[in-house]
Amino acid sequence: MKLILTQQVSGLGAPGEVVDVKDGYGRNYLIPRGFAMLWTRGAEKQIDSIRKARSAREIASIEQAESIRGDLERLKVRLRTRAGESGRLFGAVTPADIAGAVKAAGGPQLDKRRIEVTNPIKTVGAHNVAVRLHPEVSAKIALEVVGG
Repeated sequence: MKLILTQQVSGLGAPGEVVDVKDGYGRNYLIPRGFAMLWTRGAEKQIDSIRKARSAREIASIEQAESIRGDLERLKVRLRTRAGESGRLFGAVTPADIAGAVKAAGGPQLDKRRIEVTNPIKTVGAHNVAVRLHPEVSAKIALEVVGG
């Protein structure tokens, strides 16, 4: 099955790329979640607009990504959220919450789709979160979740 990726998919490709995947993976996972759309000649024209939007958002070089990684790893990020008395949160911390907390702490504006939360953050305390800055560069953010 030929698909056009609309978002970054780890291990598969970047937005705007045409990929060939197994039918079940495309039909049951990529298309319903909005990660890809079917490849057609008309959709091929949309690839240019996806690539232009990506180049405007993307970090241009590895050197720039390395400098942003240094800034992020030095940053102390605190996120205040509602929590119960036992330390469990009401809900979970989302990538959008993390991006807002990084911006509030004086860090760069991050795209929430580049923030990878492997296990849902549902407790107060210190957590590590990965951010994909460039296909070859990722950073770790030390996130402290505080109940409030």
